[in-house]
Amino acid sequence: MTLEEKIRAGRFVVTTELTPPKGTDLGELLSRAESLRGHVDAINLTDSPRARMTVEPKSVGRLLLERGIEPIVQITARDRNRIAIQADILGASVLGIRNLVFMGGDPPQKGDHPDARGVFDLTAAGMLEAARGLMQGHDLAGNPLRGAPELFLGATANPGAADLAAEVENTRRKIEAGAQFLQTQAIYEASPLERFLEALRADGVAVLAGVIPLKSAKMAAWLNANVPGVHVPEALFTEMQTAADEGQEAARGIEIAARIVRTVRPLCAGVHLMTLGWEEHIPQILRSAGILSSSAGSL
Repeated sequence: MTLEEKIRAGRFVVTTELTPPKGTDLGELLSRAESLRGHVDAINLTDSPRARMTVEPKSVGRLLLERGIEPIVQITARDRNRIAIQADILGASVLGIRNLVFMGGDPPQKGDHPDARGVFDLTAAGMLEAARGLMQGHDLAGNPLRGAPELFLGATANPGAADLAAEVENTRRKIEAGAQFLQTQAIYEASPLERFLEALRADGVAVLAGVIPLKSAKMAAWLNANVPGVHVPEALFTEMQTAADEGQEAARGIEIAARIVRTVRPLCAGVHLMTLGWEEHIPQILRSAGILSSSAGSL
């Protein structure tokens, strides 16, 4: 079963993400992907995150497909105009990639090529509209295609955004433009996700709750200070501080991540684990959360 088929069947899915390297040596990425076989349903491949140039993701996605691993390719508006975006969508389809997630992307000034010009020709909703049009057999200018792609379209959402009403409105625009699944920013308690879902009322759209395992109390403080919409509650921060005193930060972070997965499981279609180099801990997180590795499909 594909990711889309599992979601349509009501199975609780698990996705994670890997960042392609700056360079052509894919050994480590492929090794990490192989280690997740049987534990996750699909793997996001990021698109030069934080505006730091890396290998573009759809080519890496093709290599994962050849290994029997289902990819989700991220496409940002930062580096492409609408011509290039549509060309990349078609190119992904030609390579056999169906799962795409669209987002704006970080400004180039924050990355390793600060003199680069950001494009931002289309919003995330605009990219989704373009992809939906291609699926219907025409491009954004109304020109017919010689063969249309079959795609499963995704977008991002931030349940912890400071302006919930604006975030809900923006997310609705993405859904109206064609988003079939949403991967959220990291959450550390159920209440923000519950409020967001109640306000959104997005029937028929699969929501995958984002979870970033805490590696340390310092990381928790950094997330609170630097990532909009992410809030690590004081109680969890205290837990991590206590664990640091006991030399058990990693174990506590894994335990907290599993607890979050258990808590949100009744609320959503799945989870998106953003482990930031901690991929080896994903099986333990899922076991502790009561999600057996056999429940994650075909990887």
